[in-house]
Amino acid sequence: MSPGSGVVVVGAGQAAIQLTESLREAGFTGPVSVVGDEPQLPYQRPPLSKEYLAGKVTADELALRGSRFYTDRNVELHLGRRAVRLDRDRRRLTLDDGTTLPYDHLVLATGARPRPLPVPGGDLDGVLNLRTLADAREIRSRLPDARDVVVIGAGFIGLEFAAVCRAAGLSPVVLDVAGQVMGRAVSAPVAAHFAERHQRDGTRLLLGRAPAELVGGGGRVTGVRLTDGQVLPADTVVTGIGVVPNVELAEAAGLDTGNGITVDEYLRTADPAISAIGDCAAFPDPRGTGRVRLESVQNAADQARCVAAGLTGTPHPYNALPWFWSYQGDLRLQIAGLSTGHDHTVVRGEPERGFSVLCFRAGSLIAVESVNRAPDHMAARRLLAAGIRVTPDDVAAPGFSLRSPLARTAETADRKAPA
Repeated sequence: MSPGSGVVVVGAGQAAIQLTESLREAGFTGPVSVVGDEPQLPYQRPPLSKEYLAGKVTADELALRGSRFYTDRNVELHLGRRAVRLDRDRRRLTLDDGTTLPYDHLVLATGARPRPLPVPGGDLDGVLNLRTLADAREIRSRLPDARDVVVIGAGFIGLEFAAVCRAAGLSPVVLDVAGQVMGRAVSAPVAAHFAERHQRDGTRLLLGRAPAELVGGGGRVTGVRLTDGQVLPADTVVTGIGVVPNVELAEAAGLDTGNGITVDEYLRTADPAISAIGDCAAFPDPRGTGRVRLESVQNAADQARCVAAGLTGTPHPYNALPWFWSYQGDLRLQIAGLSTGHDHTVVRGEPERGFSVLCFRAGSLIAVESVNRAPDHMAARRLLAAGIRVTPDDVAAPGFSLRSPLARTAETADRKAPA
């Protein structure tokens, strides 16, 4: 791509802003435009369900970068605007106000939106999502007057919100159709520990239960009717049953989509002038689990760096190690790797003092889930990123720690190094 070519980014989240920064750091001097459908400066989403709702940070403190960042780097922001049409033949993007942005390369960082609750009553006052700053502001304004809070969905967002409710003196009810909290995102030992702790601290968990209807009076929610007929009192209902990737713009333009916008190992679509990154991108997992779509700050930022490298002359396949986190009250969950398809687990440590679950598939370590055990997480990230094989037999050896294989590898490298 020549220095005078223009890059247009659709989306204004973590992936988009990291891309603009990485392009400029790599010496790209062409025009860069960012289109975002929210009116405020691009901001961090993870704190919305934790620090922001708890009143520990302000909306201004959520900003990914201050306004001067964009001015100094000559990044043109189109905020409060939606991209409505993509003309691939002419390489033009049209916004909802009629503005037309030409591009030499388009990056789709369109993110995802909350999955709608498929039951009657979802439009009642008091039924809320938690995805955007506007959502979080609405929930935060209602919490002081809330009495009966029901959370539908026991994923990361739902459990993080439940912890905030407890800190505010509420006793939330969390229900989920799955049999364990956090669905398939974590191993059974981690799920069991979090469920026990949430219940011990005052959350009522109803697993394997599903809503049939949200009931109300005068247009406001008053309860959640379950499929078995039980009605849970509710003046506030927060839904967190997953997200749907925003693929409509790409789909209308004839690009391949499914569970996300289909890209190759370089994060390019079938159109060489268009890439996709972040929550909306479905990419081939270099570790062999098929095509995946990840929702994490790490994935968004690393994919942005990968695309920026490709646009500035140093292309390489995307192969960053995935890692995630979730803070729920005093529980700190950190995950390195993807545990999808694991067939064996080993628990190290003590539940009340911090522990890690090592997840294996076909005899090889593929992920480590650490609870209040940050050193394990950092060692696991280094270990998995280096591709060092660890087996259950290795873990069973006396004195094993996640740092042991790293130390052995370093010693081997030292012995092989020329004198």
